[in-house]
Amino acid sequence: MATATIFLADSTVDTDDIDEIGRAIADPDALVWIDICGPAKGELEPLVDVLGLHELAVEDVNKHGQRAKLDRFPSHAFLVAYARAEDGDMSEVDFFGGTNWLLTVRELNDHGESFSIDGARARYERTRQVDRKVGYLLYTLVDSLVDGYFSEADKVEDRLELIEEDLFEHGPPVDGSLQQELLTLRRELIVFRRRVVPLRDVVLSLLRREVPWIEDQAILYFEDVLDHLLRVTDQIDTQRELMGNVVDASLALSSNRMNEVMKKMTSWGAILIVATLVAGIYGMNFENMPELGWKYGYFAALGTMLATTGTLYVYFRRKKWL
Repeated sequence: MATATIFLADSTVDTDDIDEIGRAIADPDALVWIDICGPAKGELEPLVDVLGLHELAVEDVNKHGQRAKLDRFPSHAFLVAYARAEDGDMSEVDFFGGTNWLLTVRELNDHGESFSIDGARARYERTRQVDRKVGYLLYTLVDSLVDGYFSEADKVEDRLELIEEDLFEHGPPVDGSLQQELLTLRRELIVFRRRVVPLRDVVLSLLRREVPWIEDQAILYFEDVLDHLLRVTDQIDTQRELMGNVVDASLALSSNRMNEVMKKMTSWGAILIVATLVAGIYGMNFENMPELGWKYGYFAALGTMLATTGTLYVYFRRKKWL
């Protein structure tokens, strides 16, 4: 259900009446913010005629999963962004903006959660005396969702740190669970980057004044949003490099573990091969073997095997192969 807040010079009115929303939009001194959370099919239709929404933009809203972008139409602009929902996952947020009105459509993510606008609304009501036009309202919302990117990036960084600590403390697990976790984290980071980076181009378009109803005073604030986006992008790229280092470290530790196993197997093989050689020679039982008739031949063979295996064992222990 669509709910609207009408900001006047000295008052604020909340309403869900379409006719009242239309009258407020016709008033150049009013600023109208309309919000819809998880719209059902056809719920946007009453606003299409009132706001003059373009059919291509409405189609994009109904389809979900759009890339962050900015489309400009004769009477309004359409902006797609992604925000951190209340459950920590990302959800799509669509913006329609005109001369004195802004429509936000907050989509639900896979867990049925959406971006919370409570903080942005309280912030705007507290600071709207700075600029009472629609550009500053759009800035407040976009800046709030961009700030959520830092929490998401910090969450990924914390997971990477835990993986690194566990990796160097206990080594890579033999069941492959670490590789699976790294692949999952890498996939999430790629999706996160795909949703954040295009928004940078959107903000750059706003800074180039490609949307005429974004006033010059609001442009200054969007420069701060661009700075935040660049910082988040750098943080994501750094995490991608760190993840690559963790993968390399995991492979190196697995290789070292394999080398240690091969050293032990080689050492024991060398130790036992001498005893096997002696036993094999005397197991042939040729008649002309002089030791067969010797009273102490059996004990001499055992002594030779014990001496050689003991010597080899001490040698490999000193080389730290055992």
